[in-house]
Amino acid sequence: MKSFNILLVFLVLLVGCKYEQKPSKQSEIGTIEKNYASYGKAIDFRGAIEGEDILDKFKSLEDTDTLVTKFSAKVTDVCKSKGCWMKLNLKNGEEVMVKFKDYGFFVPKDIEGMEVIVNGIAFVDKMSVEDQKHYAKDAGESQEDIDRIKESKRTYEFEADGVLIQQ
Repeated sequence: MKSFNILLVFLVLLVGCKYEQKPSKQSEIGTIEKNYASYGKAIDFRGAIEGEDILDKFKSLEDTDTLVTKFSAKVTDVCKSKGCWMKLNLKNGEEVMVKFKDYGFFVPKDIEGMEVIVNGIAFVDKMSVEDQKHYAKDAGESQEDIDRIKESKRTYEFEADGVLIQQ
């Protein structure tokens, strides 16, 4: 009976101590076709909508609507202070302001012109004059340009929980 109990404890320990190596952040992404750096939640590059196509979806949103989506676009501007926001080009000069969920992560400050994929929630908002001036200052715009901001405007916004930057 005593040897049976020892054998049982040994088997429980053997099964309970199974070692499983967790994949690294970089390998979770899956770099089958392209190489990406990941920020925030790990996301897959496959299935992203083109930035030009997402503009139609933004235009169909009402002020209280949200849309969970993933899309790719080029970075036109990024916060020069700490990388806490970025603007992405859609089409026809339209841009979307991307902020990061709960300020849980930031992106590099030198990614203008790079292709990114963002995953999260799209919505429209009225950006106040104060916020517009704050973002213009973060972007390094001149005081003249900042002083020209006089009224709030309807903006396309995106709260990203994960970002991939093409390397």
